[in-house]
Amino acid sequence: MGAAGLLAGLILVGALAPGVALGQQAAPPASPQPADLAADLANANARIKVWDIPDIDLLPDDEEGRLVRYGRSVLEASARHIGPDAADPAQRFAGNNLACANCHLDAGRKKFGLPLVAAAADYPRYSTRSGAVADLAERIDSCMTRSMNGRAMPRDARPMRALLAYLTLLSSALPKDARIEGAGAGAIPLLDRPADPARGAVVYAQTCVVCHRSGGEGLRRNAVDASFGYGVPPLWGPDSFNDGAGMNRLVTIANFVHDNMPNGVSWVMPELAPADAWDVAAYVTSQKRPHRDGLERDFPDLLDKPVDTPYGPYADGFSQTQHKYGPFGPIRAEIARLKADKGRVPNPNVR
Repeated sequence: MGAAGLLAGLILVGALAPGVALGQQAAPPASPQPADLAADLANANARIKVWDIPDIDLLPDDEEGRLVRYGRSVLEASARHIGPDAADPAQRFAGNNLACANCHLDAGRKKFGLPLVAAAADYPRYSTRSGAVADLAERIDSCMTRSMNGRAMPRDARPMRALLAYLTLLSSALPKDARIEGAGAGAIPLLDRPADPARGAVVYAQTCVVCHRSGGEGLRRNAVDASFGYGVPPLWGPDSFNDGAGMNRLVTIANFVHDNMPNGVSWVMPELAPADAWDVAAYVTSQKRPHRDGLERDFPDLLDKPVDTPYGPYADGFSQTQHKYGPFGPIRAEIARLKADKGRVPNPNVR
C-alpha cells in the first residue's frame, strides 16, 4: 500500500468548510458542491490556499509509516543519515553537512519557505535545466548534486524511498499539478539597479552575522561530530551549496531571505526591506563556494535559462555580471524579444 493509501482516516479537514477535501479558494460559497470545487481547481489561475497534511506521528507503526517518518528525519537531519560523515559509508550521498530543511523550511511546509507540499503532485514535469521530463526522484537528485554538493541516490536506496514516501504524503490531499499559494520563495519587486554586495556586507553585519557568523560558516550542532549537522547552516565555504544550486541564484535567495530571515519571520511580517534583501543576497552569492563541473551544459534552450543564472553561456548579449547581480528587467525584455523572434536558441555545449 502506498503512503496515500494510509491516509483515509488521517487527513485533517478541520480548517476547511464542510465538504471541502482538497483546498479552499478565496471567498467560496457557503456550501461548495463537488462540481464547483473541481471547476475552481481546474482554473489555471487558481491557487489552493489551504492544504491538509496528515499528522505523520499518527501513521501506523508499520513499514510504510516508519518509512514516511524516516523520510521526514532524512529531510530534517540529512547530515546524520546521508552526509559525508554518516554512520553507514554506503549511505553517504551528500557532499556537505547541510540539511534539506535548511532551505525547505518547517520540513517543507512553510509558505514561501520553498515548500514541498505540492512536489509529488507536480512531478513528473519538464525540466528546462535538463531539457527532459524529470520525475520526483530525479528532482531530488538534482538537489543532491547541487544544494547538497553530493551524488545521486539509487532509486532503491532507503533514504531515497523514504524521501519519496514523505513527499507523497505531503501531497496526498492535492490534485495532480496542483498550484498552491505560497509556493517557491516569494516575489519581491525587482531592483532597477544592480544588487550591491558591498552594501549587502553591511546588512549582513547588522542582521545575519549573529547566527551565520562572520565567515558565513554557520554554527555546528556538535563541534567534533559533523554528522550532527548545523543549528545554523553555512552560507558559503566548502560545506555549503555549490555554484549550480538554485540558492546561488540571486532572485531565489533574495526572495527567500526577505520572506524568511532572520529565522522565524515570515512573508506576512518581514523584517528586511526588499532592497536590503537583494543586497545581502548579492553579498552571500559573491562569496566562494564549491564548483560544480558541467554547468555550461545546463539549459539546452538558452532562452529557458533564468535571468539570474550566474554562469553562461547566454543568448541575450548581457554580461555574466549583470546576470549575477542585475538589473534583470532589461534581460527579461530581451529574452522575450528573442523568443518572439527566434523561438529558441540551442545551447552550443549540448550535443
